[in-house]
Amino acid sequence: MTRRESVTEGAAESADCGAGWAGIRAIVCDVDGTLTAGTIAINDCGQETKEFCVRDGLAVSLWRESGGRLGVVTGRQGLALRHRLEELGVDAVVQGSRDKVAALDTFCVRWRLTRGECAFVGDDLPDLAAMLASGLAVAVAGADPEVSKRAAYTTIARPGHGALREVIELALKAQGKWEAVISRFEHGSPPPAATRREVNL
Repeated sequence: MTRRESVTEGAAESADCGAGWAGIRAIVCDVDGTLTAGTIAINDCGQETKEFCVRDGLAVSLWRESGGRLGVVTGRQGLALRHRLEELGVDAVVQGSRDKVAALDTFCVRWRLTRGECAFVGDDLPDLAAMLASGLAVAVAGADPEVSKRAAYTTIARPGHGALREVIELALKAQGKWEAVISRFEHGSPPPAATRREVNL
């Protein structure tokens, strides 16, 4: 498949689930292979490091400023992740999760939302149940084939390289909020400041 065909296919999928995007009030996502490229670097001291996409970070700030919620659920734990999520001001985090559907339900209760108002973004088999339980199952580019074929939408952007940004843009466009975002930057207004939040391990 050519890049042009891939982009066209992604646009068609986006249009097909447009009504779904419009009703999304919260985005919940996995970390490794979704917010990051899926690689884990460990130095000689045993410290784990991760790389995150700056464009994803701006999108998170725009999403939260628009009134959207963002939750993160991952099977791993680590200080690198904690520092980044605190910097972004993510609404809720579950680390070391063995049951991502339960984590999704916890977020729904906290935010007074239904599963149907949440999108879940993932890449691998442990994300599948939560994706299917949510109102909009989103797979990132390069996700496990079993995950991709069950997703309502698969991103064009790769994980750790703007996949979450793509998801947030689609939601904001479907909700009629994207033009205001563009206008803001056209007029030189500063990007929204993230509200730092403490993340509990």
